[in-house]
Amino acid sequence: MPSILTRFLFFFSLLLLFLAPMVPGRDTITLRSELLSFTPADYHIALVTDERVDKSLGRWHTAANAPAVPVDLAGGTAEGIEQFIRQNLRQNTKLRAVAMRLSECQISERIKGNRVDGTIAFAVSFELVRNSDDEAIPVKLTDYRTRAQYTRPANQTGVIEQSLRQSVVAALRTFDNYMKKQGSQDSRLATKLVIKFNEYVRNRNNDTVFYSPDRPLTWADFQAPPRRGSRYAAEINPNFAYQGHSRVTNGVVELTLTLKTFMLKSGSWTTPVALNPYSLNHEQRHFDISRIITERFKNKLNPDSLSIEDYNSNVQYQFIESYREMSRMQELYDAETNHGLNVAAQARWNARIDADLKMYGIRN
Repeated sequence: MPSILTRFLFFFSLLLLFLAPMVPGRDTITLRSELLSFTPADYHIALVTDERVDKSLGRWHTAANAPAVPVDLAGGTAEGIEQFIRQNLRQNTKLRAVAMRLSECQISERIKGNRVDGTIAFAVSFELVRNSDDEAIPVKLTDYRTRAQYTRPANQTGVIEQSLRQSVVAALRTFDNYMKKQGSQDSRLATKLVIKFNEYVRNRNNDTVFYSPDRPLTWADFQAPPRRGSRYAAEINPNFAYQGHSRVTNGVVELTLTLKTFMLKSGSWTTPVALNPYSLNHEQRHFDISRIITERFKNKLNPDSLSIEDYNSNVQYQFIESYREMSRMQELYDAETNHGLNVAAQARWNARIDADLKMYGIRN
């Protein structure tokens, strides 16, 4: 004899069934198996997601005198497409992951007697999925969109499955061709980063003096009028900058950075009291410090420290940090040497700067 609990659960289930709203029937389509003739060489379709607001496939007519009924792929549109890919596309899941985002997949039909005119709109986007700190970051690659029109007998629906399947296959094939053509030239798909540095040392007879160990400063480089009210005998404004360009060759980002350490004659000045070798050495050391910071900036930039996905921002960040480091070091140099008046401190800084220049191979 059933227990009281069993009888309660039985009647409770009947009550829920009675109270549940009636759901209209939904027809389903299963995409027919079709082994695809191409094999992804450096990616795999990791997932298919449905980005549509209306997740349904639409409504279709299955008889001349019957109203249209809802229809969808078995298990849902995205799941049906993903299952088709799993079964028919040879993939290596160890290759980089790509997401297929479904933005449109809609059947629209109009019945005329025993004939049905229909349209299938299909659109997807493909995104590279990168992982950063356990977070998946999508990188948009390309889109695919198509629209197919058909006319069929009301009781024959096979053309719909065929059109849907052909749309999916065409999207996959188009993306595979995109990867084969663009993969080695698109920085978003690069797998390696190499960095090349150039030092700009070419000096012309103009306002800018670029740092070169073979071209020390002279007092002729200080051409600005002395700053009124200044308690100093001379002033130099050294600086550093970089220019960069990149190209992608066979999936490798080749980043070339041209580094410039320079001073402007029009921004540097002196007074007669400073026109001696000792004072010129003090100003030269300011220039040397900027060159040392340029080397430190270079050492911060290596493929292991730069994100291949966002190396430009990484370089800019390190440049700003190095610029701040240069300002701090210049201020410390002047503070400890009392702008060159402390002879002993100046000698210590001379030795320190010479050691750094030698370490970086700037001077022997």
